[in-house]
Amino acid sequence: MKQASHDGGRVRIEYLKVQNFRALRSVEFKDLTPLTVLLGPNGSGKSTVFDVFAFLAECFELGLRRAWDKRGRAKELKTRGGDGPLVVEIKCRESGYPLITYHLAVDERDGRPIVVEEWLQWRRGQRGKPFRFLDYREGQGQAVSGELPDEKDKRIETPLKSPDLLAVNALGQFAEHPRVAALRDFITGWYVSYLSADSARGQPEAGPQERLSKSGDNLANVIQYLADQHPQHLERIFEVLRRRVPRIERVLAETMPDGRLLLQIKDAPFDNPVLARFASDGTLKMLAYLVLLHDPAPPPFIGVEEPENFLHPRLLPELAEECRAATARTQLLVTTHSPFFLNALRPEEVRVLWRDENGYTQTRRAADLPGVTEFVSEGALLGHLWMEGQLGVGDPLVNEGAPTRPLKGAGSK
Repeated sequence: MKQASHDGGRVRIEYLKVQNFRALRSVEFKDLTPLTVLLGPNGSGKSTVFDVFAFLAECFELGLRRAWDKRGRAKELKTRGGDGPLVVEIKCRESGYPLITYHLAVDERDGRPIVVEEWLQWRRGQRGKPFRFLDYREGQGQAVSGELPDEKDKRIETPLKSPDLLAVNALGQFAEHPRVAALRDFITGWYVSYLSADSARGQPEAGPQERLSKSGDNLANVIQYLADQHPQHLERIFEVLRRRVPRIERVLAETMPDGRLLLQIKDAPFDNPVLARFASDGTLKMLAYLVLLHDPAPPPFIGVEEPENFLHPRLLPELAEECRAATARTQLLVTTHSPFFLNALRPEEVRVLWRDENGYTQTRRAADLPGVTEFVSEGALLGHLWMEGQLGVGDPLVNEGAPTRPLKGAGSK
């Protein structure tokens, strides 16, 4: 994997496995698409999958112990009734390099988290054996340095100071481990958002900022940055916003005498702009999403929870198209309850989640549910199929189980 700086979003996560993470006792997501959307009733596990990515990112950014404690430690974080450690495993690929697997297993000892095992491996060539070029357990282990680590290369033992430290995070800071550094840069670059319209209404201190914060409270600063450094991107955002929200002309970020930044929204019929704190929630959320999706150097991975909140249903299919267009440069994971957002999606982009009779999350691709692909090929929309109960799972009135027969009017796969 090349340096995972924001080089067009060519690093892709293709696979995710999670074990013993709350309701995710054992789930796999294979063949992940550049745009992956999670669908299911409340409590099905969508937000938990979303939090897996947030947890992993925070382990790298804040440290394992803070990410662990923030979620209530093992008592609240590990699956009830589950055995063994919490496990997260991802496989990601960048053009020109083999598929790389990152495996992290965490447990708790005396109230403190420990890294039970952590390893990196890839397969060199079509017939090559999987080769682990980083292998650590409880702070002890070894790694192979170099641009293309190989089993013939020398393994170097580098003990860590504590068993709660991540080896990839520690060794990834050294130039002699470029492959480890690339993965570290990739994960630390993730953007797992919790955008809030109320946060976007704030008046932060003036000063341009390149990246939207997780809550969106620096929206005015990013507008200021785009106006200074990337006016063409900002104009593109305004162009799309004008199509989505009638009468919006442009957005202004003005520095006040006290040093704060005032975000204002200009309506076409009026001379004076409206302060952002008086703008609608939907307008601010749409603006924040467009700023995120049209970032000149987007994060390599973006997570968005329930983008339909505060937005008019007619805007949601177009927002889904904006998300898909953004995947030319990044990868997106979205959770939704909206049939309108779903209507713009393809069956292979949607993962349906539900809880089985034991209370554990299960998942299937919409494309693998009997009859769905046939219906869509005949012009049916996924959102309509879902609302009609044709998916068989993901319905709040259906507690468990997947369909065992073809959908009405569709042939078997």
